[in-house]
Amino acid sequence: MDEITLIRPDDWHLHLRDGEALKAVVGHTAAQMGRAIIMPNLTPPITTTEQAIAYHQRILAALPAGSRFEPLMTLYLTDTTPPEEIERAVNSGIVKAVKLYPAGATTNSASGVTDLSHCDDTIAALAEAGMPLLMHGEVTDNEIDIFDREAVFIERVLTPLLARHPTLKVVFEHITTQQAAEFVAQAPDTVAATITAHHLLFNRNKMLVGGIRPHYYCLPILKREQHRQALLKAATSGSGKFFLGTDSAPHAQSAKESSCGCAGAYTASTAIELYATAFEEAGALAALEGFASLNGPRFYGLPPNRDSITLSRRSQSIPASYPYAQGEAIIPLLAGETLGWSIS
Repeated sequence: MDEITLIRPDDWHLHLRDGEALKAVVGHTAAQMGRAIIMPNLTPPITTTEQAIAYHQRILAALPAGSRFEPLMTLYLTDTTPPEEIERAVNSGIVKAVKLYPAGATTNSASGVTDLSHCDDTIAALAEAGMPLLMHGEVTDNEIDIFDREAVFIERVLTPLLARHPTLKVVFEHITTQQAAEFVAQAPDTVAATITAHHLLFNRNKMLVGGIRPHYYCLPILKREQHRQALLKAATSGSGKFFLGTDSAPHAQSAKESSCGCAGAYTASTAIELYATAFEEAGALAALEGFASLNGPRFYGLPPNRDSITLSRRSQSIPASYPYAQGEAIIPLLAGETLGWSIS
């Protein structure tokens, strides 16, 4: 297969930042994706519908001329988010989900939830409204090994939450383990998951063997090969429960290549090509359109995009860097390397 035409895909987990950084990166996603769920972990975070509407307007203003890309907004759940905010979010028409960051779990998560019991009434309002809760699925206890935090989250947090709110729609975001893939596959249809390209393509050796490679450091962290294989199996299975979410996270080069580097992989510029590479490895290119273009809209109750993109088996070299904010550069994943697929 030397050419694949897909209904235009969507990105169901994307970081765009704000200001100069937003302007530097939004065009990469708009060139590939029809829509994207926009993460709310700015500084300060997007916690109200009013703030989400204002951020939505800034994203539209930053788009390249002629772009038809649609940002889908989210709210950042805190211990004090009132249930009334969910009604305002639904009525806005542009807020499509609420994001749960356990406090301290990842970049700009300090304002996240310390205990889900504080949010129970708000989560009940989400369930009643049919609005998804997007979950960064890791516990943050210091005594839990970083490679085990997703599996422990399923046991301690997600399973009890679904027992309390059985109608709640949940997206278990950027899953990284066999345990998560199996949990989602066996869960009710109200539970789905996004999977990143880098977790489909790489295990933790890519980050650690032969030297520490900071641009492969992300959270949740890359895992063992058995987990990567389980993610590939889930993504290519044809199940509507799994869909594309890049978790593309821009950071300035100096913030990544430091003594305490930021977590996040920048993949927006070649996202669909990276996914095509992973699906081809699994011998499942025919399953790519469902994963990239159909499953997400179906879960969110939206129509598929009306246009299409075509991927050709034509090599492209990934740039060593892209311009970023404040005169800095951003280093994409696989910088300087070659991919076998390109958008025609």
